[in-house]
Amino acid sequence: MYFRNISGQESIKKRLIQSIDTGRISHSQLFHGPQGSSKLALALAYSRYILCTNRGVDDACGKCSSCIKIDKYVHPDLHFVYPSALSEDKPAKDNYIGEWRSAISENPYLSEYNWYEKIGIEKKQGMIKKNVSDEILRIMALKAFEADNKILIMWMAERMNATASNKLLKIIEEPPPGTVFLLISENPDGLLTTILSRTQIIRIPKFKDNEVHDMLNRDYEYSEGQINNAIKMANGNYHLALSSLKEESQSKENFENFIDLMRSCFSKDIIKIMSLIDMFSATSREWQKNFLLYSMRMLRENYMVNKDKKQITYMADYEDDFSEKFSKFVNDKNILSLYSEFNKAHSDISSNGYGRIIFLDLSLKVLKLLQL
Repeated sequence: MYFRNISGQESIKKRLIQSIDTGRISHSQLFHGPQGSSKLALALAYSRYILCTNRGVDDACGKCSSCIKIDKYVHPDLHFVYPSALSEDKPAKDNYIGEWRSAISENPYLSEYNWYEKIGIEKKQGMIKKNVSDEILRIMALKAFEADNKILIMWMAERMNATASNKLLKIIEEPPPGTVFLLISENPDGLLTTILSRTQIIRIPKFKDNEVHDMLNRDYEYSEGQINNAIKMANGNYHLALSSLKEESQSKENFENFIDLMRSCFSKDIIKIMSLIDMFSATSREWQKNFLLYSMRMLRENYMVNKDKKQITYMADYEDDFSEKFSKFVNDKNILSLYSEFNKAHSDISSNGYGRIIFLDLSLKVLKLLQL
């Protein structure tokens, strides 16, 4: 990944490059932004630029031995940490590193769900545990092998458990010389406030539609109509745009399930509601979270249609058709409560709550709210 591969974010790129040119690289930085933003991609491009031995004015050279190793993410001074289901008592060395290198080479905008699918733990909640933090301490205490700096990229840093967080805090407070910690997060509130207070925070905004268009058009061979449809659905989330192009069946599955749930709740069809709850609760936790996120997006879009703001909606054609009729039931009286209930369900699922009870509670509340 190079800076030039990332559309937009020019001020952030300039800021990162200047930190290197002036010799003021902060030893601990937090790249914080929504899913599908360029936070991981920027951290990868930044790491390449730091380690490059023949830097250009605004990007790495791509030809030096360092860049060649980073092409495959095998540079000995670039390390990665990411959530997994590794048992606390197992050594963390080489924890899914082959799968991780493959995942970020294919898509540096990947979601948690994609990652868990890749390593076969989509029915579990990934974590960064004590044994991983012990490995961090061991690695970062060593001298750099080839470069002046050792870099650790921690993706989804909010997945650290309490023990891992406290160990990271200790090394951030007293960093070994030449160490750079790049934390990647979608939810900084999940990090210790003491860690946040010791990091330089870099907020990464979502992509603009034209930036998503440029990247998709440059890197893939989809029709203009397909790309525009994906952009409408994505609302600045590059991962979602790319996923909708590659996995139209998944998006349509979420759409069909959303329709079934809304219709069943509106008609007070308890038998159908219970059937849907059985189906939802039998799926993986990440599937459930993905469906709830999709549902929140659909609620937002339908409310915009209700308010005659269709020009700022982001829906595929088949979603548009459904919303022509459904949007009148998403109104000023219930939108905040509906969105809040789906958001609460997503939070409860993320906290390992019991899916059947969460979806039952959600469905009963939606049943009432759709009558308003």
